[in-house]
Amino acid sequence: MPEGQALSLHLVNAYYGDSHILQDVSFGVGQGQVLALLGRNGAGKTTCMNTIAGLITPKSGSISTFGSRIGTLVPEAICRAGVALVPQGRRIFRSLTVTENLTVAASKTVDGDRTRWDTESIYGLFPRLGERRNHSAGLLSGGEQQMLAIGRALMTAPRVLLLDEPTEGLAPQIVSEVGKIITRLKATGMTIILVEQHTSFALNLADEVAVISTGEIVLQGTAAEITRDQAALERHLGVH
Repeated sequence: MPEGQALSLHLVNAYYGDSHILQDVSFGVGQGQVLALLGRNGAGKTTCMNTIAGLITPKSGSISTFGSRIGTLVPEAICRAGVALVPQGRRIFRSLTVTENLTVAASKTVDGDRTRWDTESIYGLFPRLGERRNHSAGLLSGGEQQMLAIGRALMTAPRVLLLDEPTEGLAPQIVSEVGKIITRLKATGMTIILVEQHTSFALNLADEVAVISTGEIVLQGTAAEITRDQAALERHLGVH
């Protein structure tokens, strides 16, 4: 993978117990780009995201952000390096208020080339959260909880944002809102890795695409190239 990419994986192998999940996974994405990581259920997408975020330590291979290796770091150090994960299922602190969820994640130190987010800038991005800033997070709708999960990740001042199934279980109108937010974040220069089951949603947002099947990358290219290859989409994703 070329040096200086916002994020690159090179021949990464990762396991759950004795199960070999990621098998020589390699891909990269440049600054300010969206890479869609697509695949069927159980293909290894969430394992890949958790490995990038440090929740799983790779057995071999390398993971780098802007040329600095992060594959052997603990999750807190990877977060400090500018990589933030919005996990599948949101995992917000339901008993805390919206504001408390945000402030607990706030980065204490930020390098000069990283955007610092505070609660007011999050409320500017998600006005609905601002209206509910003193509400318990457990009382929010599913869409609002997803906004809060994204906002909480932004409070760590990431340069690379990992979004694992951000539209899961959301109404179509909210899905559209999430898409607009991703576009706005990309416009700031943020790099985004997007795991999605909604293939058309992901392809419309992505610059690059990597398709994973049984732990291996089986297809890579620009979103335009992958969109044109309907036979490959049907073969690997079941998309007609």
